[in-house]
Amino acid sequence: MPSQINNEFYNELGEDWYQADDHAIALLRAEQKVKNNWVHREIQKNHPKAQAILDIACGGGFLSNSLAPHYTRVCGVDASETSIEIAKKHDETSKVEYQVADAYKLPFVDDEFDVICLMDFLEHIEEPEKIIMEATRVLKPGGLLFYHTFNRNILSYFIIIKAVEWLVPNAPKNLHIYRLFIKPVELLGFLERNKLTCVSMLGIKPKFDKYFFKSILKRKVLPQFDFELTTSTTLAYLGMARK
Repeated sequence: MPSQINNEFYNELGEDWYQADDHAIALLRAEQKVKNNWVHREIQKNHPKAQAILDIACGGGFLSNSLAPHYTRVCGVDASETSIEIAKKHDETSKVEYQVADAYKLPFVDDEFDVICLMDFLEHIEEPEKIIMEATRVLKPGGLLFYHTFNRNILSYFIIIKAVEWLVPNAPKNLHIYRLFIKPVELLGFLERNKLTCVSMLGIKPKFDKYFFKSILKRKVLPQFDFELTTSTTLAYLGMARK
């Protein structure tokens, strides 16, 4: 039987969403600094009148809370109730509309949002194209869909799965499953079949600086551990499409 993805650990994270340095969530938190800025910058550049944003699988609210000061309406949905509570606690604007919801059946009407975000999510589910289809339903014509996921190849297997298991002592079992990784050409097919036009796609990787190697030696994610955008989509990649 194929291995099953472990999405249950999110329910146990609590304040580790924002505090842990010996858990895989610390890598996501470090990566989010680059991704949050990129999403906001691309919205301003490609859809400057956007005001209604939906963050699907928002987790502890890293992206939703960073966007909230800049837009009239930001909604965050997630299947984990405890994660939603942490997201609310860290919302300095107190205006993000957080709720528990099923991403396969969103509680919103057609064409409701200017921007949809599917960050760090598609590799955690069995039917990513169905998620994209449902996200597209609630996206306005001309709206933007953002995504981030992992490529599927032998290098991504060793770096994203095996190296992370070694780097962080508290990496959950089956945090990522190789068969759920998505090749860029596959994702482009999902977008095309749902009448979404790819606007940009680029890679993201750790900065191989002294803090990267210090983190490896200490087996914890130092505060200075950082990521950077790259032209290579070999490991992880993010992108934007327009409806």
